[in-house]
Amino acid sequence: MILETERLILSPATQADAPLIHPILADPEVMAHMDGAAMDDPDLVDAFVGGRVAEMANGEALYWSVRHNASGAYLGSVDLSDIDRRHHRAELGFVLGRDAWGHGYGHEAVHAVLSHAATQGFKRVWARTQVGDNPSERLLLKLGFEDEGYLRGHTDRDGERRDFRLWGLLL
Repeated sequence: MILETERLILSPATQADAPLIHPILADPEVMAHMDGAAMDDPDLVDAFVGGRVAEMANGEALYWSVRHNASGAYLGSVDLSDIDRRHHRAELGFVLGRDAWGHGYGHEAVHAVLSHAATQGFKRVWARTQVGDNPSERLLLKLGFEDEGYLRGHTDRDGERRDFRLWGLLL
């Protein structure tokens, strides 16, 4: 399903997107608050995208590539993963390249995905943010998410336990 907003086109992710998302996933600043470290190996990114495409084929997730509709520039991705159709819920994820920060693209793209989720019968969407990822937390608050908890030591990144906040939105 292609989603369109005033400035963006969100199209289902494909294997051809791997070289486009590679610079974003290889950027240590972009990846500073993610579960894993920056991925500077193109083969690793190719396998990562392949895994996402397989999840979509199995109905486990929905991944969208976000592009600027006027220039066609690749900006990042937004997803609904860990889809639980029985309970009508999914986890929201998003990542944008640094060039896209501060322009409202994240809000616009995530809002489109949440609207789509509501039309598809989802009743709850949840998200996680690493403690200290203030821009992502502000975006979720703007979209109506509520702080639902604190996940101490939720991930192990490079031998360090990292804390996360849990956010929820009822659609």
